[in-house]
Amino acid sequence: MAISFDKAASEKMTLEEFFNYDDRTDAMYEFEDGKLLLMTAESEINRRIAMFLLVCLVQLGIPAYRLSMKTEIVTTGSRVRVPDLVVFSEELATAMEGAKRSTIMPEMPPPLLVVEVISPNQSSRDYRYKRSEYGARGITEYWIVDPIAQKVTVLEWVEGFYEERVYVGDNAIASLVFPELKLTATQILQG
Repeated sequence: MAISFDKAASEKMTLEEFFNYDDRTDAMYEFEDGKLLLMTAESEINRRIAMFLLVCLVQLGIPAYRLSMKTEIVTTGSRVRVPDLVVFSEELATAMEGAKRSTIMPEMPPPLLVVEVISPNQSSRDYRYKRSEYGARGITEYWIVDPIAQKVTVLEWVEGFYEERVYVGDNAIASLVFPELKLTATQILQG
């Protein structure tokens, strides 16, 4: 029998219980400190931005098996995040082969790039909490695309910390992971 979200959200659960949780809906959840966090439906602009970036990465020649949308990442402790777009390294793609669930476990190599497109009322989670969690996971590059504030924040993992660069308007995005990527903040934000 399925457990309702209200009941599950009010009780703490383990990571294993989270992985086994099924409310028999298509709802997606992140997991934070034993609690389910219902992910709100994506806005059309958020969906378009994520798809635009996916297409740009394919055009760069990144094979489809290294690109994923909505893959779970176990970050620190018992937290599971579900970014909008993830780029796997070859090693991570190999580790994900045959997985029953699209989840990057702690013992797997980290992704090369994680992209979060900010939804209303989610900015502190994306700018603050996920920044430290993705950093602790050793993710090389973390992009925060903010259609509300009209900016793209690129965080690059350098010597144990994220260095932050903010792009607006026609500023060209500089990526250490994908230096051949030629995009401006405006292009990304228009999706």
